[in-house]
Amino acid sequence: MPATPDQLFAALDALGISHSTVTHPPVFTVDEARALRGQLPGGHTKNLFLRDKKQALYLVVAEEHAKIELKGLHRLLGATGRFSFGSADLLREVWGVEPGSVTPFGAINDLEGRVTVILDVAMMEHETLNYHPLINTMTTAIARDDLVRFLEATGHIPRIERVSGLSEGPEGAD
Repeated sequence: MPATPDQLFAALDALGISHSTVTHPPVFTVDEARALRGQLPGGHTKNLFLRDKKQALYLVVAEEHAKIELKGLHRLLGATGRFSFGSADLLREVWGVEPGSVTPFGAINDLEGRVTVILDVAMMEHETLNYHPLINTMTTAIARDDLVRFLEATGHIPRIERVSGLSEGPEGAD
């Protein structure tokens, strides 16, 4: 069984990681989240659950408004072939969350370490970051360094790379 938000909060507490959570109606998109969150401080994010041609899995985490060129992202990250979005079934199986609830906190459920977590450099400029705590009826704020510490504790050493704001060069243009 995937972890519950309460189990996630207990894991954060056990690591000495400070966090705060607000409850809200379910949100499924960045636009819905933006309309409902009010004035929660910190960076607000989007999470892309991706797979490459050899079924390697990636979670790309960036600011909610970040422009990410999926067409060439596989080359930047060293993946095999272009990315496609992981299916809802694969997301549930590996990351333990439903579509609309994708979050780096899902690492708590990936006991086999199948997912490579990529954190965008621009997002990591925020001291505080906001993510769903495994369900989309809450938002949890956590310090960026504590996010990294949490991911490392789950066995997911995050790669912090610039994945937003990059445009395709001449070779990638169609």
